[in-house]
Amino acid sequence: MRTRAGTVQTAGTVAELIARQWGDHRPGLRYGTTVLSHHRAARESAARAALLADLLPKGAEPHLGLLLDNTPEFPFWLGAAALAGAAAAGINPTRRGPELARDILHTDCRILVTERAHLPLLRGLDLPGVRILVTDGEEYADLLAPYADAEPGEATVRGRAPAPGDRLLLYFTSGSTGAPKAAVCSQGRLAAAGSSLARHFSVTPDDVHYICMPMFHGNAVIADWLPALAAGAGVALRRRFSASEFLDDVRAHGATYFTYVGRAVQYLLATPPRPDDRDNPLRLGFGTEAGAVDAARFAERFGVRLVEGYGATEGGASLQRSPQTPPAALGRAAPGEDLAVVDPDTGAECPPARLDGAGRLLNGEQAIGELVNRGRSLFEGYWRNPEAEAARTRDGWYWTGDLFFRDPEGFLYFAGRTDDRLRVDSENLAAAMIENILARWPDATAAAVYAVPDEAAGDQVMAALALRPGAVFDPAGFAAFLAAQPDLGTKMAPRYVRIVPAMPVTATNKVHRAALRRAGFGCAPDPVWHRPPGAPGYTRLDAPALDALLAAYAEHGRTGLLDQGGPHLSPPPPAGNCAPA
Repeated sequence: MRTRAGTVQTAGTVAELIARQWGDHRPGLRYGTTVLSHHRAARESAARAALLADLLPKGAEPHLGLLLDNTPEFPFWLGAAALAGAAAAGINPTRRGPELARDILHTDCRILVTERAHLPLLRGLDLPGVRILVTDGEEYADLLAPYADAEPGEATVRGRAPAPGDRLLLYFTSGSTGAPKAAVCSQGRLAAAGSSLARHFSVTPDDVHYICMPMFHGNAVIADWLPALAAGAGVALRRRFSASEFLDDVRAHGATYFTYVGRAVQYLLATPPRPDDRDNPLRLGFGTEAGAVDAARFAERFGVRLVEGYGATEGGASLQRSPQTPPAALGRAAPGEDLAVVDPDTGAECPPARLDGAGRLLNGEQAIGELVNRGRSLFEGYWRNPEAEAARTRDGWYWTGDLFFRDPEGFLYFAGRTDDRLRVDSENLAAAMIENILARWPDATAAAVYAVPDEAAGDQVMAALALRPGAVFDPAGFAAFLAAQPDLGTKMAPRYVRIVPAMPVTATNKVHRAALRRAGFGCAPDPVWHRPPGAPGYTRLDAPALDALLAAYAEHGRTGLLDQGGPHLSPPPPAGNCAPA
């Protein structure tokens, strides 16, 4: 625990971090109007650890699933798993039917902790051998009552104290295609990660970490809950993220730190400005995918610095920032890691990036590649998925699945996911790089770039844009904006532009690119604009244009690459307004 002098003590396990809360009667956990001490939080975890040790069948994998929103029960049960030497799997409540059942059964959960709000998701599912505990059910308090006086370390599932190598989390990696993979996270690695972040961000016992990202995702636990635990700081929970309630929560709880992923920052920027936006106790936000443009807007409006980080739940590679890190870069390799940017097809290292005076990338076709760790990796594997594990660690390297480029000084810049790479006219393009350029357009509050099949070969660039309130899509103005961007390559300009009322997102607020790709330009009722090859500007994709486009696909035998239902025309826009209300 961090002392008042500001020293973060090391711990070998998360169980030790939980036990150190015992006897600390300062405010530790806030939820709505409820405030519990650190000691009370540890006591609640100890009671659940004792219950868990009694309920888990002998000889079974000591795994439990957590199908919960961000209520106090989530950290209580995470602490219980740590104290008992068990492993918790965060279960995504946006999964449905067989997919949800698969996640629970794949991770060998013998106990599923949930709440009444999520019980409808479980109806009709075949979950053999899984006992369901409902935290706001009538029997729950009676189950816990006999264990109310339990203390940390009193009950374990392995008959010994938890060890650094024991599994603690089985966290599903967020993916838009295929079955999610459950990354194994040990007590020792998680305790070290929490302590490292607490030191890096100078967390003190007086800090309050606001947890508004879902705790079934690694970001909220690894980057928010664990650093607070390591430093003896308080945490404040929000059941689900709310952009409109964000500032009110931060002020009510005295929050000084928060984490974000995906579109959360853009949602906050889209709220109506208030004259007191900068009147808040926050000192730092830490996360991914905000982008340099939105980070600058956030700092200007709210007076809060955002720090972009990089480090996957799997632990295979991480970057460290320093005072010398350029604003748009994520840092350099952490000590002991040999990180390289390589061509994923050949394994050859990509040349350094050439940047202009404004930091814009000039040779993306050559400089962008996949980030690999050729040295020591903390990757602990995927639960019962040897094929995915082998693909991640092929040729003795850890392949991150993320696109990066490196400047001449060795600083690394994120350029998107390998799944988001486009191949246009035999050139590889990174969706994130084009998105960063589109983010400069003043009328856009969000931009997503993805591939759609070209009529003849390869891909074409399609962009989905969400506009600021009251804005109207001006095709001539948009084309002029693109022409004025010096780092927009000749093949990077979107062929198709879809105007969306709101960007589709996953449960973790990341843009749902798979849904956008599936819809392509068949996305009624959203309007689509296109710029045919050689055309000076964008025109509406109306019925004659669509017929001509489909004929070109048929001529080249590529109709089958389109969505099975085929593209569907969106209706004409209201007079004078092409943006959905």
